[in-house]
Amino acid sequence: MSLLVTGSIGIDTIKTPGGIRENCLGGAAVYFSMAASFFSPVRFVGVIGSDCPFDLAEIFAGRNVDLTGLELRAQSKTFRWTGSYHEDMDNRTTESTELNVLAEAPPKVPEEYKDSEFVFLANTAPALQHELLGQVEKPAFVAVDTMNLWIQEYPDDLTALLTKIDCLIINEDEARMLAKQHNLISAVRKILEMGPEVVIAKKGESGSIMCNTDGNIFILPAFPAAEVIDPTGAGDSFAGGFMGYLAQTGRTDFETLKTAIAYGTVVASYSIAGFSLDGLTSTDRTNIDKRLQELQNITQF
Repeated sequence: MSLLVTGSIGIDTIKTPGGIRENCLGGAAVYFSMAASFFSPVRFVGVIGSDCPFDLAEIFAGRNVDLTGLELRAQSKTFRWTGSYHEDMDNRTTESTELNVLAEAPPKVPEEYKDSEFVFLANTAPALQHELLGQVEKPAFVAVDTMNLWIQEYPDDLTALLTKIDCLIINEDEARMLAKQHNLISAVRKILEMGPEVVIAKKGESGSIMCNTDGNIFILPAFPAAEVIDPTGAGDSFAGGFMGYLAQTGRTDFETLKTAIAYGTVVASYSIAGFSLDGLTSTDRTNIDKRLQELQNITQF
């Protein structure tokens, strides 16, 4: 089934204990699309400036990613981000952010994308996410990512958006902040009362937890990766694997959601194995399926 993503395309400079990569390709829509393309065709909506050094058609060559929704603004500059990861690789410091084109009006959803059934609104201002969602006619399943900035600065916009979506993907600290609850289970349940039918709280190297409005709970650890090179984009890769699998199956029942989380977890484990997209582009669906079996084997008892 059709899967649409809208989000950032970035030029990143990343510093980790394993090294430095300057001016590499990043952005939520990029990581998501590469991850989701292992499972389903992807409709890509995003915007870049004239300074973007990357040929996205070449980057996604051989992948089922439709770039009709990629907009080039000749008078604008591309989003840039510089960050440093600490020794534990679970925490990072943002050294600089240049919103550039992301501070402008959002891109338009092409007419041929407006019938998309599965939609992922990657992290950006909730008012913009709401505006983009309004351009899609009758989506069957909408998932959204957000962050602490929007929770703190635009709570009303975010609250309004939550009534329009099916699934919120959020990290555990942001879930506690949004719900004003310290206990994570209590926080997730509080968020469910705000509108979404499903909430997924990411816990970094500790995995993730999913709850739905029927009272179901699913907890899965992260895949035990022996080496972490660059965690940038891991969350978006997780979302890509998750939504890509849902679009592949066309189902959103709880058992399917559980498998989708497992696939998202496995795809994220490849994403962190290299800088930028290196970890994702060095694998394939066969390896992903094998690692999924490994994850099943080590989590059964």
